[in-house]
This record gives sequence, C-alpha cells and structure tokens, in this order.
Amino acid sequence: MSQSPNLEKALKYHFGYDNFRSGQRQVIEDALSNRDLLIIMPTGGGKSLCFQLPALIKKGLTVVVSPLIALMQDQVEALRKNGIAATFLNSSLNSYQTRSREQYILGGKVKLLYVAPERLLSERFLPFLDLVHHQVGISAIAIDEAHCVSEWGHDFRPEYRQLISLRKRYPDIPVWALTATATDRVRIDIIQQLGLKEASIHIASFNRQNLYYEVRTKKKNSYAELLELIRETEGSGIIYCLTRKKVDELTFKLQHDKVSVLPYHAGLTDEERSQNQTRFIRDDVRVMVATIAFGMGINKPDVRFVIHFDIPRNLESYYQESGRAGRDGEASRCTLFYSYGDVKTIEYLISQKSDPQEQLIAKQQLRQMIDYAEGTDCRRTIQLSYFGERFTGNCSNCDNCRHPKPVEDWTVEAMKFLSCVARCKEKFGMGHIIDVLRGAKTQKISQYEHDKLSTYGIGKDRGIEEWRLLGRSLLHQGLLEQTSDGYAVLKLNSLSWEVMRRQRQVSIAVPILQKITWNEETTKATEAEMLLQKLRSLRKKLADEQSVPPYVIFADSTLKLMAQTKPQTKEAFGKLSGVGSHKLSQYGEKFIAEIRNYCQESGLKEQQTNAGDLLDLPSTTELQTLQLYQQGLSISEIAKKRNLRPTTIIRHLCDLIEKNQSIDINQLVPLQKQQKIWQVFDTLGDISLTPIKEYLGESYSFDEIRLVRGKWRQKSRK
Repeated sequence: MSQSPNLEKALKYHFGYDNFRSGQRQVIEDALSNRDLLIIMPTGGGKSLCFQLPALIKKGLTVVVSPLIALMQDQVEALRKNGIAATFLNSSLNSYQTRSREQYILGGKVKLLYVAPERLLSERFLPFLDLVHHQVGISAIAIDEAHCVSEWGHDFRPEYRQLISLRKRYPDIPVWALTATATDRVRIDIIQQLGLKEASIHIASFNRQNLYYEVRTKKKNSYAELLELIRETEGSGIIYCLTRKKVDELTFKLQHDKVSVLPYHAGLTDEERSQNQTRFIRDDVRVMVATIAFGMGINKPDVRFVIHFDIPRNLESYYQESGRAGRDGEASRCTLFYSYGDVKTIEYLISQKSDPQEQLIAKQQLRQMIDYAEGTDCRRTIQLSYFGERFTGNCSNCDNCRHPKPVEDWTVEAMKFLSCVARCKEKFGMGHIIDVLRGAKTQKISQYEHDKLSTYGIGKDRGIEEWRLLGRSLLHQGLLEQTSDGYAVLKLNSLSWEVMRRQRQVSIAVPILQKITWNEETTKATEAEMLLQKLRSLRKKLADEQSVPPYVIFADSTLKLMAQTKPQTKEAFGKLSGVGSHKLSQYGEKFIAEIRNYCQESGLKEQQTNAGDLLDLPSTTELQTLQLYQQGLSISEIAKKRNLRPTTIIRHLCDLIEKNQSIDINQLVPLQKQQKIWQVFDTLGDISLTPIKEYLGESYSFDEIRLVRGKWRQKSRK
C-alpha cells in the first residue's frame, strides 16, 4: 500500500504525534485496504484516530455514526482545532445551518461527517447520502459505540439495529464498527447485526495501566473520605450515585464544603443538564456529581478521578464509567465505595423488572459486581477476566496489590455465627443474627425469646461491621447460603456443619482501618510546576475566547512537555508531541511568548532535553513529601505530619526517585542490599514485586525493593 510509509508523517502533520499507540497502525493499514473492521479498544486507547486518519488519507467523505449530540460536537470541535474539515448534522442546527453544511459536503469540502443513527436512516437524509455518494464518494461508514447494536451490551439502542440497511444500500463501502467494551457474545452480535463481511477484528488489551483502582467500605465517615480524596487529587472528577436524591444531597454537602461542583441527572431540565455538562468540560467547575445518565457523551480526556459513591449494577458498566478517568493516559484514580445497603437497593430495582430472564441476568451481573468489590485478588485480574482477557495479577496499581489485606483465622467467630443461625432455626436474616450475637435488646429478640439462647451476647467483642464482614465472607466462600425470595434468610449447608464440627478452617481478608484526615498544607511548587500553571491559565483564556474545552487547545501531557523543555523557538515548539502543523501556526507564538516571559523573569534557559525521554512531573502531594524529606524528616515523621500511612510516603519517595528528584536512596536502603536487588532487576527485568521478593528472601522488604526499583527504572530510561 503506497500510503503506509507516510503514515507517521500524516500523523504528525494532522494530529501532532510522532508515534502511533499500540495497535493503531495495523488498524489504519487495514482501513486503507477497504476492509470491514471491528475495532475494540478501551477508552483512552486512541480508537477515534483509527478512523479519523484513514478518512483524511482516503478520497471522499467518511460518515461517522455517533449516538449522542454532545459526543459528536466535541469530536468535531477537536478535529477543527487540528485544521481538519469535519462537521456534524443533528437537531441542534436550524434549517439554514443544515442546508449550508449540506452544500459544503456536496462541494467536497468536508472529510468527516458525524450524524446520529436516527437522522442517518431518515427518509429525507438517505437520498442526500445517495447524492453525496454519486458526486463526492463515500469512503467509509464508521459506527462508533457499536456495542449499542447488541441486546447483550450495556447500552442497547434499538435504532442501531436498523443500520444493517446501510450495508444493503451501499454494499461496496467498508463499514468500521468501533467500541470500547464488548464481551465475546457482544462481538459476535455486532458482526451479525451490522452485516460485516470478512471483518478484520482488532482487540486491544482492556488493561488501562494508568488507572489506580480501589474499593473502600462505605461507613458513617465515608463522606470525610470522599472529601479527602477530592482535596488530595488534582484536576477534574466525576462522582456517580445510584439515585437523583443522592446526587442532590451530595452536591449540596460538597458545595457547603467549598468544592466547585454541579449535579447531573434526569430530573434536571435539558437546558440545565447541557449547561452543567458544558461547564464541567470547559473546566469552569471541577467536579460533577451524577447518575449514570452522565458520561457516555463526555470526551473529556483529563478527568483525574472517578468515584462511585454507590456500587454499580454490573462490572461492564463499572469498567465503562470508571474508564472515563485518564483518557489521556495520565495517572488517574478510580474509587468505589461499597456497602451492603447499596446491594439491597439494586436488588429491589431488579425485582421491579417484569421479565424473569432479565431479572436472572441482572442478579448474576450484580453478583459479579459484589465479587469484584469484596474480592481480595488483583482488581485488574477480576475486571479483565470478565472480558475474556487473562491477567496474572500483581499489577502494582490497585489497592489489593499495593496493600494486600492480611488474612486472619476467624474459625472461632465463624462457629459462633453459624451456631447462632442454627439456634435461630434458619428463619432470620443477617441483621438479626448479628443483634443476637452482640446481645442487643430489640423488640424482635424479645418477641422470639432469643435473649435466652446460648449464643445470645457471645459476640460482644466484635463490632457490627466485623460480624457483617464475616457473614458476607461466609456467603461468598459457600459456607453459608441465603434465600433469594427477597427476605435473604440465612440457611446452613453441609459446609456450615463442617465448620461447626471443627472439620473446616475459616480465613477471611480483614481490611486495614485507615485514619481519615486530610492535609491543607500548601507547598511551594517547582519551577516547572509554576510554569505549568501559567500555561494552563493561558490555555483556559484561549479556550474561553473560542468557547471550547481547554483540552481541545492542548492536552495536559503537551503542556507538561512545554513546562519541562521550555521551547522558545517555533522549531523547538513544533517538535513537542501533540503539536501539529495547524496548532503550531494557531497557538505557537502565544505559548512561546508565555514561556519566554517566564524564563526571563526567573532567569531560566530552554532545556535541551529530548521531549520523548522526559519523565512526568511530580504531583502536588509528592512535592509535599519531597519538601519534608529535604528538611530531614524521617518516613514515620513525614507520615505523622501529613496524616498519611508510612507506606504512602514510601510510594511517594519511589515515584520521586523514578522522576529523577533528589532523594538519597543510600539513607533508605543499605548499599549491600541495593546491589543485590539491582542485580535481580537486571536479571529478571521489570516484573511484579512478589516473585522478586520470593527470590531475595525474608530479609528484604517490599519497601526496599520498591525504592531500588524506582532508581533502576530511572537509570534504565537514560
């Protein structure tokens, strides 16, 4: 194929990037050979580029089917900022605007047309499309969010089923189906429902390595935890709740605590929802509290945290919603607050479904979500196995891998719990059993005279949450059963009796209690950090002038490169990743002027570093740790002063070492140990820590290995 050797050149010219992401080049080559495609790439994997670049290279118009107005407008805006001829046709336009755009299309002045499925298949639009095909030529039909075609997907839309008529109308035009999530069943459905012929199937890994996943138990003080998370994490965030009422309550509380936040749910007017979404996208407001109605149309790449304050209904939705964090590939956080009460709410909602089969599927999906929330395995292992992808675990970027929960022998407690179920004749739920164990004085206990049972009050030494943790663990280990008739009555099975006869041991993973505080101490930022803030301000000013989101001007990663390298000529500026020819001419001089002014004021020079080799800047929280470390404080002293755990401070120091900051590792790890650990990394490479720890033996701690790994990684990059 003649175009292939120039693909990198076209990529830099149009989009400003020097290299393709994993899998993109192969997809684009297949697209240029006029094949049908099924492209499954996770959010943030560069899916859109796979149809946008071929559209610019091929002759004619590429039609892009997109389900949401906000999404298509966002993508068109981003393309135009790169000097690419793209437009959309949807209900937001008046008849004059529509006719004007149609004339542009017929004149061959547009390369990408975004349109909703309903309009595309309308009686008025199809003849127009025929005319375009005849006069200009249609190079391809790209169907975004293709999982919407399948009843087995998490967002089925009946109108997508009718898109197969395009295949019959234009049999020789290639169809490209794209989606961010799809199980095997959904993939087969997409191919059948869209009539794809001998499709080239591209499935990228679902592993979003930049996302940190964690699950926290929802307790009375969880709001304080939520507030801490928001305050300690920089950038924009989304908080998901199950109901509109919870969205409104949480928004009110956060506003009271001086958080820049807005709500989003179906109870608001269309105008309010649209206005709130626009303010969030344009960084006028920092946090959005929303029901799941919010998000599918959000193309904002710099969301730094997604918090689920209630458990989602299924794992696929959770993957999709949490995946709205870090679409730009930068480190981001996904936190799920989990409580048994939320499960009961979803079970009630499931019971309202009229179709028994739908109820069955929903219950099974909820069970998988509970297993994820309560699982002690690597979060990625659980997520990726759902999509049929094997992952060995030890990702080093989830709570279970970074902070393995201690497993404790709770056989005695389990015997007490199960005996109490037996004494209560297997007729009650978990709440009542726990009340009996703890010697509560409830009306129910008096009514059934359960205060006279031998198990009454034998569990006073444990709290309600501890007994509930055990009860759930017994259920998930199959050592206890529960009726599914809505009453959730506990029932014993053969394994329960084995436990009570001391024939089976019971171990459970016990969460470590975290002290919930936050630190409002500000730190003097490094020069690069200060310049970065100035560049962000300039970006926001330009974005507001043009009524576009800031990330459409330049991505965060490109601003960071500017702050690090401080380019002061157009030639140097144009070499930065994310600076294409159009953006260089549009914005180059303004950003260069800002950088020059800052450098003159600060007496700094341009860095002659290769942008591709630059390390990330330290985060604000890492800089706070660095400042205290440089003052001579020990790890435990820093942890105490910042109200964080020592392991968190160790993690900061590891990352700071990796980011080439001045940390003397010799004060933290004895030289002899450093040499031995270094040798193992040189031999085994950058693998997970557990096998390295096993190789080195008990005298080496995980913290020591992590610190040396930071230094080893930093040296390896040079």
